Amino acid sequence: MAQYAASGVSGVVPKFLTPETQALFRKGTVATERHIVKGSSENQPFVALNEHLCMEAARRTGVPVANTVVSDDGQILIVERFDIDPETGRRLGFEDFCSLLGLSPDEKYDSTWERVARLGADYVRPENLLQARTQLAITLLLTFALGNADCHTKNLAFIYDTADDVRIAPVYDMLTILAYDRYAANPPGMSVDGRKTWAMSKALWRYLQQHLGFEPAAQRALVDRVCSAIADTVPLLKDHIRHTAGFDTVGLRMLWEWNEGMKRLRDRRQIAVPDWVESAEADGLQRPRPAEHFAVARIGASPLIAPRPARRRAPPPS
Repeated sequence: MAQYAASGVSGVVPKFLTPETQALFRKGTVATERHIVKGSSENQPFVALNEHLCMEAARRTGVPVANTVVSDDGQILIVERFDIDPETGRRLGFEDFCSLLGLSPDEKYDSTWERVARLGADYVRPENLLQARTQLAITLLLTFALGNADCHTKNLAFIYDTADDVRIAPVYDMLTILAYDRYAANPPGMSVDGRKTWAMSKALWRYLQQHLGFEPAAQRALVDRVCSAIADTVPLLKDHIRHTAGFDTVGLRMLWEWNEGMKRLRDRRQIAVPDWVESAEADGLQRPRPAEHFAVARIGASPLIAPRPARRRAPPPS
């Protein structure tokens, strides 16, 4: 596998690089700095805090997760790069799944979770495959539980020291993108069982069994890990809703989406999770509500093609 780093800088969240790194990025590479800095935008206020809280939920599942620090105002996120050995500073191999599947960056949504599972089987050694499949399963479940419609092939990757040490990269770019009006109508970024829809619990369970090897009992254990992790993060989300100036609108929408996410997984959920929408007022919060979505024309779409009635993805910000 060829080593490159430009894949690590993509997605709907604005990134900022040092002038030296910007010059290198224009050449197709990124300097070996230890951090990436992400900022919020007019269309996505507090997206930095949004991602930080989602990453905190992911961290509580026990799988590897990129380290993040958020500014006090919730607008700037510092992400520690995981493709640099922290002790030696040596660059590790990194390849995102978009590249491995032969897709261009513009085609990052044009793949399936089934193809993702096959990549794991193709590149990860048999003795490490269970760990890799567990991480993929939890990432998929987090996507449905948090309302992360932006999980695509450039947000999944392999990291490696040698060809015999290929492993799934830590979770990164995890956020509740459905909390924003521009993206509120978006379906999941990649299909499962040929469909992109949030209402597909049975297809999720089939996928986990047929493509990742998790029987129903193991599925329940994975769902409980995800639900417990999110439930443990809700107090932190509520604290920021109360005390981070201006965050309450986005934060309450996130709380609504997380509540919906628990419902999506209830077929396999064993732990009791309270209804955070119904209990919000008792906690001194306004009642959470979803974002109000509106249609956004896809860049490059032909005017001769009739729009689909299904939910459509908004184009990523330029």
